[in-house]
Amino acid sequence: MTDKPVSPAPRTRVAVLYGGHSDEHSVSCISAAAVIGHLDPERYEVVPVGITENGRWVKGTTDTDKLTAHGRELPTVGGGRSVHLTLGGEAKEFRFDDGSLYAAVDVVFPVLHGRDGEDGTVQGLLELAGVPYVGNGVLASAACMDKEYTKLIARASGIPVGDEVVLTERRELTAAEHEQLGLPVFVKPARGGSSIGITKVSDWDALPAALDLAFDHDSKVLVEAMLHGVEVECGVLQYPDGTVHASHPSLLKGTEDGPEGFYGFDTKYLDDIISYEIPAPLPDGQADAVRRWAVETFRALGCEGLARVDFFVTEDGPVLNEPNTMPGFTPISMYPKMFEASGVAYPELLDILIARALAPRA
Repeated sequence: MTDKPVSPAPRTRVAVLYGGHSDEHSVSCISAAAVIGHLDPERYEVVPVGITENGRWVKGTTDTDKLTAHGRELPTVGGGRSVHLTLGGEAKEFRFDDGSLYAAVDVVFPVLHGRDGEDGTVQGLLELAGVPYVGNGVLASAACMDKEYTKLIARASGIPVGDEVVLTERRELTAAEHEQLGLPVFVKPARGGSSIGITKVSDWDALPAALDLAFDHDSKVLVEAMLHGVEVECGVLQYPDGTVHASHPSLLKGTEDGPEGFYGFDTKYLDDIISYEIPAPLPDGQADAVRRWAVETFRALGCEGLARVDFFVTEDGPVLNEPNTMPGFTPISMYPKMFEASGVAYPELLDILIARALAPRA
């Protein structure tokens, strides 16, 4: 008598959502390529869904070469058959405009960076549709995306942050604000990412042009005092049982060597000038302080699943720069590199995030 063959376990169907109506459209595509390339094909069936720059949802691609930067040529989501997510009910499906089925899915991995993707909008849509998804919920996504509210919540929770002035219109700063902030300052869109629209200002005469650039990207702008210290990032990961762990911190080197004079877009994604050390070689006790403040920030802002929390380690200790609720997953991104150095390889990291998304919630 022969044993009956054992049927393989069904694969989890993961809709990888990428692109988006955001300045960080191309970065999202590059991150999605890395996620798709690291999902174990024996465990997961990838359902790619792209969002064009004008906001149309289309059938995506699993050809990672098409989602990868080639030199300084950045990828974008092109044409394709329009798809939409079925709202409500038991079915978790993407369908074409004619009503035919594209794919049923178990979970959505929204590899989206920036506005209309990382700010709670897509998360709210997925909540309404009743579809499990990887990462942070509506409140944490919105609060972490808006740097004004990030700082308000962090201050109220006792987390150290730097000084800033919030502007909702172009105006000159007062003498008291000049004294409060000092020079240099960083002028940035309040709800942006990937350093897009940011200017380092070392002379107050350059402030109007910096404000013009930032207001081109957002209706609210922050003018932040420069934090003097080393730039350190720390990953936070939530396991399926709800426990939260921080990675070894990473020390970034060369962030001021690029054309922007700070850790700008070209320096982050295009120019091969950044180096790093993991674990970060920090003075006694500072690495533990960074990890502790990273978890405190994660909890204070109501984060879920994952976050990358960025700090400047100053003479007085770590000071929060900003959290990122869907950190870059590109091949050179710090979040997967920090966890790899902490003993969690990229495929295992994705396994944990998807398992957390599918875990029963209290």
